[in-house]
Amino acid sequence: MTDPITDMFNRIKNALAAKHTTVEVPFSKIKLKIAEILKKHGFVTDFKRKGRGAKKVIKILLKYNNDGVPAISNLKRISKPGRRIYKKVKEIKKVKDGYGIAIISTPKGLMTDKEARKNKLGGEVLCEIW
Repeated sequence: MTDPITDMFNRIKNALAAKHTTVEVPFSKIKLKIAEILKKHGFVTDFKRKGRGAKKVIKILLKYNNDGVPAISNLKRISKPGRRIYKKVKEIKKVKDGYGIAIISTPKGLMTDKEARKNKLGGEVLCEIW
């Protein structure tokens, strides 16, 4: 697998399209941090680490509104293995006029676009979620 983060997003998109309540993705520390950010901002209900050794996975409980509409409208990968996208703090823009978030890998760890602007940090823009 060349891009595990894109694989995670594709699994989430496919599960939402099929109206599944949960999705499992192979474990990594960066995916766990992305899942924490998604939960903190209300895009997923919860997540859990499961398994041991090479069989570790992250089980993500997807969130839907009362009328069955997913909380996540779209996940867009910005920085890819073939083309990395870095932004300075002044270049980081709001996603969908503040309705979405961008996840940015900074020297202080993964954080949202709002947190990066607040801490005056730039970095690699991993994805946008709305």
